[in-house]
Amino acid sequence: MSIQITIIGLGQIGASIGLALAEHKNLTLIGHDKNMSTAKTAQKMGAVHETKRNLPNSVKNADIVILSLPFSEIRETLDYIKEDLKEDAVILDTAPSKAAINKWIQEIFPAGRAYIGLAPVINPIYLDENESAVNAARADLFHKAITMIAAPPTASGEAIQLATDLVQLIGSRPLFTDITEVDGLTASVQLLPQLIAASLLNTTVDHSGWDEARKLTGRAYADTTNAILHHEGAASLSAAVLKNRQNITRVLDGMIESLQEIQKNIAADDKDALDEALTRAEEGRILWLRERRNADWLSAGEKPSPVESTGISERLFGIKKRNPRS
Repeated sequence: MSIQITIIGLGQIGASIGLALAEHKNLTLIGHDKNMSTAKTAQKMGAVHETKRNLPNSVKNADIVILSLPFSEIRETLDYIKEDLKEDAVILDTAPSKAAINKWIQEIFPAGRAYIGLAPVINPIYLDENESAVNAARADLFHKAITMIAAPPTASGEAIQLATDLVQLIGSRPLFTDITEVDGLTASVQLLPQLIAASLLNTTVDHSGWDEARKLTGRAYADTTNAILHHEGAASLSAAVLKNRQNITRVLDGMIESLQEIQKNIAADDKDALDEALTRAEEGRILWLRERRNADWLSAGEKPSPVESTGISERLFGIKKRNPRS
């Protein structure tokens, strides 16, 4: 029996999920993107079998719905699909601020809807690529990396296992966590870099001396400010930050403290302290990048058993037995 997976949002992440799943013949992949050019490109490259312009129609027969959208569009999307989503469909997402999404799903859908949050990490060979739209989609985008699986307390074992199967089908390694933890980690390594980029831009662009300074901007400026583009718009970044504000406030406090320490060392002309701080940062990046590229943690412990897409059918069957339609 064919399982329908609907992917809403066909940018780099959504289209890459589709490309990774495309080899599994018993999966029917339906796509939707509000940008029809993006949707057509995704279908042409083989990320989905069919695209639907109408959002409710795209989920009408879906067994699994994957939301790969800018955060600012998720609440509205959930409202649009609530009447057409099957009772036993499983909702997955790839956005930050999982606690907010879980709350929205509880508010919008009847009790018993299955929701699992996913936080996929990209293959380290693509870390230096700046493109993030559909043309940057790759079938191996999630290889040699992990995907955090964040399940609410109400999630069934079958739904969690289904999400695990799906993660392995796209070539990633599942790492289980809870919603609170993944929101905290996302604040540190995803949202904070984008806020730092925004701060740098707001400190320099159109301020005193910018007319001349812009002529000197180079790789360091471009690399640092590029992070602002990784969240598909200011409105989406703002919404994600505000819904994760406790964690963001905490990591911003740490960032500000670090900058103030560097400022104090400079003001005191303390070369030793400044050298130590900058060397520690330099060595930390070298170590992080080496570990990230080697991904030794993937080979630690027992390797997961190979997964076939037929396992998804079994998980869905179990979920439907536990949640029969009225």
